[in-house]
Amino acid sequence: MHKAGIFDFWRKHRGLRMKVLLVDDHVILSDGVKSLLEKEDYEVVFQADSAERALEFLKGNDADLLITDFNMPGMDGLSLIHLVKRVNQNIKIIVLSMHDEVHLVKEILKAGVNGYVLKKDTQNELLQAIREVQAGKVFLSNDINKMLIVNLQNPDEGKLLTDREREILKLIAREFTNKQIAEELFISERTVETHRKNIFKKTGTNSLVGLIKFAYANNLI
Repeated sequence: MHKAGIFDFWRKHRGLRMKVLLVDDHVILSDGVKSLLEKEDYEVVFQADSAERALEFLKGNDADLLITDFNMPGMDGLSLIHLVKRVNQNIKIIVLSMHDEVHLVKEILKAGVNGYVLKKDTQNELLQAIREVQAGKVFLSNDINKMLIVNLQNPDEGKLLTDREREILKLIAREFTNKQIAEELFISERTVETHRKNIFKKTGTNSLVGLIKFAYANNLI
C-alpha cells in the first residue's frame, strides 16, 4: 500500500477527519464546496456567511482548516485572517476568491495564508490545495503563480492605481469636488469623473466611506 493509501486508511479508521470551517456570503457556493469536501471525507464543522460569524465560532470551537472568501459584507477576508491568527495560530488558511489583482494577492500572502485558489479554478485544484496545505506546503493556483511571475518581470503592473489616480484619491479623501480636483490638477471635470469611476472599480468599493477605508488599509494615501 502506497503512502497516501496508508494515511487515508489510518485517518478513516482512527476518526482523524480534517475539520474545515467555510466562510463565504454566497450560500450556494458554500454548499457546493461543503458537498465536495464531504465526499472526500473532510468534516465541514461550520459554514459562516460572514467573517464575524466565523470568529464567533472559532472562539468556542476548533477547526484545522479555514477556507474563506475575501470580499464579504462587513469585515473582509484579510481582516479575518489577521484576527484568526490571534485566536488559533495552528489553523491552516486557504483563500478561495474571485480576486486575482496582484496587490491584493500579495497582501493576503503577507498575512501568512497557506493557499490561494480562484473561484474559477476546478474542483480538483481546490482539493489539491487542501491536500498540499494539509501536508505543510503552500499552494497557489496556476493563474496566481503566472500572475506573480509576470509581476516580477514587470513590477509596475502590480500597482493598483496609477500615479494620477493616487493624486485624485488623495483629493477625494480631502472631500474635494470634481470641479475642485479639476482646477487643482489642471484637467477637465470629465477626466476627473473617468478617473473617479476607475478608482472605485479597481478598489472594489461603492461608497466614499468604503473607498477611504480601503485606501488607508492598503497604504494608498
